[in-house]
Amino acid sequence: MLKNMQFTEKPEENELKERLKAAREKLSAQQMLLKEHKIPVLVLVEGWGTAGKGHLIGQIIRNIDPRFFKVAPMDRPTEEERRKPFLCRYFTKIPEAGKFMFLDSGWMDEITGSVLQGEMDQKTYEQRIGSIRRFERQLTDNGYLLLKFFCHISEKEQKKRILALEEDIDTRWRVGKDDKWQNKNYDKCVEVFGRYMEDTNAPSAPWYVIDAKSAKWAELQALETLTQGIDVALQNQSLAVPLLQNVFPLEKMPKLAEIQLDKSIGEEEYKEELNTLQKKLSDLHNRLYRKKVPVVIVYEGWDAAGKGGNIKRITEALDPRGFEVHPIASPEPHEKARHYLWRFWTRLPKTGHIAIFDRSWYGRVMVERLEGFCSENDWKRAYNEMNEFEKELHDWGAVIIKFWVQIDKETQLTRFTDRQNTPEKQWKITDEDWRNREKWDAYEVAVDEMIKKTSTTYAPWHILESTDKKYARIKALKIVIEELERALK
Repeated sequence: MLKNMQFTEKPEENELKERLKAAREKLSAQQMLLKEHKIPVLVLVEGWGTAGKGHLIGQIIRNIDPRFFKVAPMDRPTEEERRKPFLCRYFTKIPEAGKFMFLDSGWMDEITGSVLQGEMDQKTYEQRIGSIRRFERQLTDNGYLLLKFFCHISEKEQKKRILALEEDIDTRWRVGKDDKWQNKNYDKCVEVFGRYMEDTNAPSAPWYVIDAKSAKWAELQALETLTQGIDVALQNQSLAVPLLQNVFPLEKMPKLAEIQLDKSIGEEEYKEELNTLQKKLSDLHNRLYRKKVPVVIVYEGWDAAGKGGNIKRITEALDPRGFEVHPIASPEPHEKARHYLWRFWTRLPKTGHIAIFDRSWYGRVMVERLEGFCSENDWKRAYNEMNEFEKELHDWGAVIIKFWVQIDKETQLTRFTDRQNTPEKQWKITDEDWRNREKWDAYEVAVDEMIKKTSTTYAPWHILESTDKKYARIKALKIVIEELERALK
């Protein structure tokens, strides 16, 4: 994509000044439209060392209210960041609706840098490319304007800039080892950069190669592309996004109505099994930490099905320093203003740790679907997006365990009534619980569809029959232990 690149001829000085003035004024006006229409803008600025990426960002943001943008220089990942999934540090940087985020280098630099230094094999490269394609498509599908710029200069121009910077004692620090290495291996870099850009060039998120020999000309190219992109985003905001066919292997699952709920366990057997299984889980947690295996456990189920008690029997066996339980309620304003998966990416465990979600991203296809908190296109798209999310976790090496805690309507009514009539339990019951109960049948249809479409071979659903809570607790412990033992082999 970079070889034999032909650029549009730089305009004459007067034309350049006029167009720059017009583009700056247009961007200044557009920021209010973006805020009004709640469109988030993510601008990725990649390019050669000394090509002027930082300067370009600085010139662009002069036209934007400081309250509406952030700039993040993305250096190579730290040791702590390496203990999270590859995309995590980028997903957590996405902007709120109506705001800009500028990344000074990013996922391209990280991947191509690893390839050039011989730190990434072909299989990992292809896996990363798949991750990037899905990441970028998810952003644009969910209303983000993503602009990817590559600041291009010739080998000769880069060498000239390196020498000029090194001659001045006050700018010498700006030349790094990577800049010099790039210049010495310019042809190799062109090949790797070009291949990456071809592999990640998409209609919804194309690459824009900027002729960066002249700073003002580079600014004009970026500003005109950015303002045109904003115009298109404003025009396309109301369009529905095409739904994608599922490409992930699925496990065949029963419908909720087919689940037999007459399973139970005696008190003595329960106590004995609980003690044995918790000791086993405690030992496994130590091994998980030593082998740096991350674990994500998801609990979904009917109100009053016993999720809390089930989680408690799991966590009693774990080292408190190595796990965290995330009770998921309605999103906070800053969470609602971002991609719906953002608040889950920010809660992922690092390697060797366990994250337990008391309700999860599946709210998108249950409560958000039924209460009208998102559009039909949004929740229908979400099945594939959540399968992709879990595939990222699986490829990272995480053990993913998903529980649906099942009871019948009569059992729920009994437990609701007990909570209502017992003072110390009344905090557990709300008017919303009673309202949700009235929609039981609609929820059951939604849950059946959710389980059918998201029970993948790498992250299948496990049904916990919970009319007898003790039985459900033991079954959950056995499943967790079995999955962890399989991973630790």
